[in-house]
Amino acid sequence: MTPIRASGVRGVDRLAERPKEKRWIKMWRRNRYLYLLALPGILFFLIFKYVPMWGVLISFQNYSPYQGLLHSPWVGFEHFARFFANPDFLKLFRNTLGINVMNLVLFFPLPILLSVLLNELKQQTFKKTVQTIVYLPHFFSWVIIVGITFLMLSHSEGVINKMLQSAGWSQIDFLTNPRYFWLLLTAQTIWKDAGWGTIIFLAAIAGIDPQLYEAAKMDGAGRLRQIWHITLPCIRNVVVILLILRIGHMMDVGFEQVFLMMNGAVSDVADVFETYVYRVGIKQGQFSYSTAIGLFKSLVGLILVVAANKAAKKMGEEGVY
Repeated sequence: MTPIRASGVRGVDRLAERPKEKRWIKMWRRNRYLYLLALPGILFFLIFKYVPMWGVLISFQNYSPYQGLLHSPWVGFEHFARFFANPDFLKLFRNTLGINVMNLVLFFPLPILLSVLLNELKQQTFKKTVQTIVYLPHFFSWVIIVGITFLMLSHSEGVINKMLQSAGWSQIDFLTNPRYFWLLLTAQTIWKDAGWGTIIFLAAIAGIDPQLYEAAKMDGAGRLRQIWHITLPCIRNVVVILLILRIGHMMDVGFEQVFLMMNGAVSDVADVFETYVYRVGIKQGQFSYSTAIGLFKSLVGLILVVAANKAAKKMGEEGVY
């Protein structure tokens, strides 16, 4: 009797699996165009994000291109210890964190404010014109942005200093004074990306139920009260999610902008992890050492995202995951 029962159980399991298989097939057939639409994004992340992760192994090796990844000698955490003992570590950490904190405080709230102001515009032609103007700088490269900055703020040929000189005032060393460097980077970022950052917030505002505004109007609420009690609370989840993601990039400044703005007079406040990696990794060929620095940045970013997400959930927000 036992063999018969066993075969009977296996038969029932197979019958139970068949409907599941059919459901999967039906789901794939029904959503095949959606999967096809998502395929380029999936391939992008696989090819450029996940496959290169094998390269982090060289941060634990004395990597040699001639010996390859498999045959280079392993050195453990030697490169990390060398980096933390480097006198430049604290300077790099200070500059990177300082620039990002300034961006977080001055830049992050502006797309929210700009989105609310754009949403209050009722004349559609004027609204679209303003949106186009504020979106446009996002498509400029950092080379163009920095070039415009030099034309405006250069000590000898800058437009602003020429105006100051014509008015009889003393010229200002905007580009060579370390006190202005972080503020200049933040101002460039605001001008370039504040408008582009409004896209997500405007989409979130567009999803708010219009009946909430109608009910508020009937209760006598003006525009400011509607913004404070309806618009901002309704987009709070989006703000929190973007804030968490932004905190995860606190160790990333952006190489191109800093590299183009850097000069000898401001190098002490301009040198960040990206420029340091460029010098030791690309120019000096210290691939394992520079990879260890990149892995350190990624780990710090991961810790910040997890901590920020946990803090958001404790405050009653949804968080990223």
